[in-house]
Amino acid sequence: MTLQEYIDSIREKSICVIGIGVSNIPLIEMLLAQGCRVTACDKHTPEEMGPVAENLLAKGAELKLGPDYLEDLHFDVIFRTPGLMPFDEHLERAKAEGAVITSEMEVFFRVCPCRVIAVTGSDGKTTTTTIISELLKEAGYTVHLGGNIGHPLLCEVPDMHREDIAVLELSSFQLHSMACKPAVSVITNISPNHLDKHKDFEDYVDAKKSIYKLQDASDSLVLNREDPHTAEFEAEAHATKRYFSLEQPVENGVFLAGGSLYRAVEGNHTAIMKADSIRIPGIHNVSNYMAAFAATQGLVSDEVCRRVAETFPGVEHRLETVRVLRGVTYINDSIGTSPTRTIAGLHALKKKPIILVGGYDKHIPFDSLGEALCTFTKAVIATGATADKILEAMRSADAFPSCHVPIRKIDDFDSAVSAAAEMAGEGDIVLLSPACAAFDAFANFAERGRHFKKLVMELQ
Repeated sequence: MTLQEYIDSIREKSICVIGIGVSNIPLIEMLLAQGCRVTACDKHTPEEMGPVAENLLAKGAELKLGPDYLEDLHFDVIFRTPGLMPFDEHLERAKAEGAVITSEMEVFFRVCPCRVIAVTGSDGKTTTTTIISELLKEAGYTVHLGGNIGHPLLCEVPDMHREDIAVLELSSFQLHSMACKPAVSVITNISPNHLDKHKDFEDYVDAKKSIYKLQDASDSLVLNREDPHTAEFEAEAHATKRYFSLEQPVENGVFLAGGSLYRAVEGNHTAIMKADSIRIPGIHNVSNYMAAFAATQGLVSDEVCRRVAETFPGVEHRLETVRVLRGVTYINDSIGTSPTRTIAGLHALKKKPIILVGGYDKHIPFDSLGEALCTFTKAVIATGATADKILEAMRSADAFPSCHVPIRKIDDFDSAVSAAAEMAGEGDIVLLSPACAAFDAFANFAERGRHFKKLVMELQ
């Protein structure tokens, strides 16, 4: 089905788009331009929406804004925003009345004319997705990068060609109940996350499975050999499997041995490169590169793999060096929105940092984080909604009695950054890696990271 055929199929239906945000505004405008009847719903008030609401009204949209935006969803087709889960009671009532519940990303899969490589997981999604994109571009492909990485692609479908490749980062929110069939799927790892949104951890894992459920033997699934959920995934999936491993050789995929990365094809091993030649630091990024190399097997040469790995500087907000001031290195790892992500960052550094942790509560345990903070930090400053929980996890850790790590709780983020700078001396590292989402004080992790960088650049 083409995009135009899809639009024609819903033109006479009543359409609702929930969430007037980055991915849905282009969708709303496209549907309106095609003569569709669209009601756009959002929890923000008209005053809060401002010119965005006025622009959509001028283009012919009906608006339903404010606290009751989910009431009375009597529509034929409903596009949900990723943050609104399909099991929301309002959506379930609408579905029972006959509404088709879909999303911008789900429709993209239906109409995309080119191959799709899709990446999900609890950690490393954005870096792995970006590396795959860089590899393919370096190899000469036209690449369309989008999904959860922040760029909507549906409206760009008319400009895509069969020989292009779409590379997508997909969150559990996007994947939940979604029909999709990527040519190549990647699951980086699975650890507890977003339990404030999902029914439970099982629901979170089931959402991730959507990335391979419709794949067949003509498709490929790349799995983390060390992840405990891999056995379950490989037993269920019908796709051809490839693996990446930090600990053992694999039959097909990419693995680390003796400090080098090797490609495996039907048991035959070929060296790709030395792991310490990868420009971005950390063993977790070695893992990300192996996942990307496995995902692009047959599309990208080992020479291209080496060239990108040795030169690519990394993605913003991921162990990003902001500046060195009076011998103190300030690092922005605002993407550290889960304990596992922050722990990986700590392992990537060559010395113990003064770390800023804390933020929005996603209701995930901090036990492992508490142990890591006791063992791998010079000092801990906790801020945000989860500060008390994180400090309690530290105090309960087995390593706490002997660690002697100074800990402070500072409610205000700006004051916490100032305090970290005052504590630091020449040769120290100040690391922002909160282990939590940013929603208690910021719109998202990127806004938090940019604010941290602004504060750091203002230090005298």
